[in-house]
Amino acid sequence: MQKMETRYAHAPEDIRHYSTEQLRKEFLVEEVFVPGDIRLTYTHNDRMIFGGVTPTTEPLEIVLSTELGVDFFLERRELGVINIGGPGFITINGQKEEMKKQDGYYIGMGTKEVKFESQDASNPAKFYVSSVPAHHTYPNVKISIDQIKPLETGEKLTLNERKIYQYVHPNVCQSCQLQMGYTILEPGSSWNTMPCHTHERRMEAYVYFDMEADTKVFHMMGKPDETKHLVMGNEQATISPSWSIHSGVGTSNYSFIWAMCGENITYTDMDMVAMDDLR
Repeated sequence: MQKMETRYAHAPEDIRHYSTEQLRKEFLVEEVFVPGDIRLTYTHNDRMIFGGVTPTTEPLEIVLSTELGVDFFLERRELGVINIGGPGFITINGQKEEMKKQDGYYIGMGTKEVKFESQDASNPAKFYVSSVPAHHTYPNVKISIDQIKPLETGEKLTLNERKIYQYVHPNVCQSCQLQMGYTILEPGSSWNTMPCHTHERRMEAYVYFDMEADTKVFHMMGKPDETKHLVMGNEQATISPSWSIHSGVGTSNYSFIWAMCGENITYTDMDMVAMDDLR
């Protein structure tokens, strides 16, 4: 089964008086990976589509045409994929490849067939996908976790020691506007980034995972001088508009996938926020 939910864009003034319930309704995706299903969210923030594909006994394929005004899903889009579950397979235009945990794939505009399978239905693959509009066809590239040298950053003193694995990134492969990566916090660290930043030129979506049942992440959002937060559990996702900070702190260490799109693909294009400016 495939289900796609639409979320609309909001100005900073819109959320000023939101209750916790309303904030969660607009920005939090509580169910991303459902065995045997495809669960997608279509955000009008730069028209990103993201979500989870969790095959069990049968292959799954994202089928979107009339919803996007095209003949097939990737007719005018590019796609990033990272597997965070059990071993699986991805078939692209008839070519089948293994996808172990943490393997990724960049799939370019115009690709007609993308099928997802699990090797073992009792330990299904969990393919996190992110798709954005594209204007040019770049080559499909498998991105093995074994070939990525992580960026090690942060420090124990500030509780944000972490490894950043860049998947869809100019250092790895070409893309139109999609960037995508995987961050793992070291034991004893809890902040995914602080001091925080915004990037008015790009929106972002996060999915948090590798969390125990009683672990929570407090995802910070909003304008720097008027912050709000979402309390998030394992394998839940959130939308981060371009005007919003996107920083989180957990009750234990965790992992997350970030995906961005917008005006450029310059990873370091950030507007840093001074600690004294946070409210």
